Amino acid sequence: MKKIIYFPMFILLFVCGVLFTQCKTTDNGPVVTTTYLINLSNSATLGSYLTDKNGYALYFFANDANGANNCTGGCLTNWPIFNIDNLTQDQLGAGLLVADFKSIVTPTGTQLTYKGWPLYYYAPAGIQDATGMTNGNGVGGVWFVAKPDYTIMLAKMQLVGADTKNYIVSPSNVYSVGTGLTTYFTDLMGRTLYSFSPDSANINKYTTADPLHNATWPIYPTDKAVVPSVLDKTLFGSITVFGNKQLTYKGWPMYYFKNDVDANGNFRGSNKGVSVPVPGKWPVFFKDYPAAPTK
Repeated sequence: MKKIIYFPMFILLFVCGVLFTQCKTTDNGPVVTTTYLINLSNSATLGSYLTDKNGYALYFFANDANGANNCTGGCLTNWPIFNIDNLTQDQLGAGLLVADFKSIVTPTGTQLTYKGWPLYYYAPAGIQDATGMTNGNGVGGVWFVAKPDYTIMLAKMQLVGADTKNYIVSPSNVYSVGTGLTTYFTDLMGRTLYSFSPDSANINKYTTADPLHNATWPIYPTDKAVVPSVLDKTLFGSITVFGNKQLTYKGWPMYYFKNDVDANGNFRGSNKGVSVPVPGKWPVFFKDYPAAPTK
């Protein structure tokens, strides 16, 4: 007969403390649950988003599309940086991978990034937003809860064409040489998305059956629209192009530009396609982008 060993409650609680875990009691007795340093929380309106161990929401900043911290000076009073040194997989909640987290050096210290986006708290006037709240989401049209499943993100960057000239774009989608930040669409990893001006509503006029031709301007191959809260999800759709799904916005098919990716595989903050072959032929997307013509 096997001998059954019973452990007093105070021993179990001691083990919980040593292992940095939380303990709770159910009808079946005490249960040990791990306290993770980063978790996924869920909102009925926002879906899954990143929180720290205390349930404080973490945020992305559209101006950080190049992977660097661009929140400096007084900005940091409202948006303190988030960091964990030497993060390991066992410190992450379900659905998160340590490979998606990196560290960058900022003027005020080390900051953790997620899928290339630096992470922040929201602390208006220096007062930390409450646990479980997402009041920073949508602030200024450039701050958004850090979600693991965005298929569209917003970047706010200078447009710099392959011709090395700076560009600005008007609300009617007219390009001109000039300096100023443009808020445009990227994928979750910060890679710029483009339209093709000859296309029409839900009709891709660029892609062919030739892979070599398609390689310069590959389609954005998804039919899922998980978007920042300031965008209208219903304006996104998809079409099928040679057996592959392609995301659309207001009827415009969405593409990448091959040469946004450099020899080292870097593409964040690159929007060279805006000048190829001439400005306006492959425009970037923005919230008030004109609807695709039905022709």
